[in-house]
Amino acid sequence: MNSIRKAIVLAFGSLATMASGAMAQTSVQIYGIVDSGVVRVTNADAAGNSITKVPSLTGSLPSRIGFRGTEDLGNGLQAFFVLENGLSLDTGAAGQGGRLFGRAAQVGLKGAWGTLTLGRQNNMTYIAGMKTDVMGPNIFSISSIDLYIPNARSDNAIGYMGNFNGIVLGATYSFGRDGVATGGPAATNCAGEVPGNSKACRQYTALLGYENKAWGINASYDRMHGNTGAAGGLTSSGNTDVRTTVNGYLMVGATKLGAGLMDRETRAATGLTESVLYYAGASHPIGAFTVDAQVARRNARRSESDVTLLVARLSYALSKRTAVYTSIGRIDNDGSSAVALDVGGTAGVGMAQNGVMAGVRHIF
Repeated sequence: MNSIRKAIVLAFGSLATMASGAMAQTSVQIYGIVDSGVVRVTNADAAGNSITKVPSLTGSLPSRIGFRGTEDLGNGLQAFFVLENGLSLDTGAAGQGGRLFGRAAQVGLKGAWGTLTLGRQNNMTYIAGMKTDVMGPNIFSISSIDLYIPNARSDNAIGYMGNFNGIVLGATYSFGRDGVATGGPAATNCAGEVPGNSKACRQYTALLGYENKAWGINASYDRMHGNTGAAGGLTSSGNTDVRTTVNGYLMVGATKLGAGLMDRETRAATGLTESVLYYAGASHPIGAFTVDAQVARRNARRSESDVTLLVARLSYALSKRTAVYTSIGRIDNDGSSAVALDVGGTAGVGMAQNGVMAGVRHIF
């Protein structure tokens, strides 16, 4: 009996040691960004009235809170998860159409061969511009011209990313690209997964590029299908919205230069629309200050509804986590275009807008 008891004690001791060892290899992090300020823009309606407000969607960066965890599985393999909630700081509401974890809800595996993810995730259109768009999802930026750019995420998706000595490969495939009905470009009512219709709400994106510390270039492709009730006129699985991008960046000392173009072709129930969006910008640090500037233009084919955007931003780092900033911008709408200077805002048809914003950002 003594020998049996000793064996049981040793067995439980071994299990406890293994469990504590496994727990030692697991980490969970809470992180986030809180960013807000006050913005004023002119010609916010057809009467030419100005508006002053606390913006809902973004400041210099969209506000968020997230949970990220990893577990070391041995032999260079890791399991991980990401749960990230977007916040509208003006009201405290959840972003991305009111989703609890609208920015990311994914689990995956990572090894020397790359990263495999399952769930709601950034697709390749989002990733392609991350290192080349110096303004990012700023209140005044190319996100104003195409609201899909900062919302390029896919529900029900399988994703892959790999970096092999600087050669970057990536792809996503979504069985139903967006399961939420309301919320603008972040929620387009196309959940998909329809029996007998393999194209309904499907989306696939791909990326190929090369990058290092000095320079990088990439190209991406994004094709989404619609279905009954989907937003943007994509009310049939035969309707498509296709974006193709080419992007690049170059470091000149401490200065980053970034540029790109996005070709868009939409075959909706209302017909065919085509456009090309070009952008170029620069970012330069000066001590605790950072200066960013960008010019962009969207040319609409077979239409006079072109858009030209000029923006600049000055940031001052109070610490590694906290910064204050101010942004200025101007947008010119031609023809029937009514693109707002501030992301998610309003503008009078054919009118130009000037705007300024001042804010504070804290990262934790």
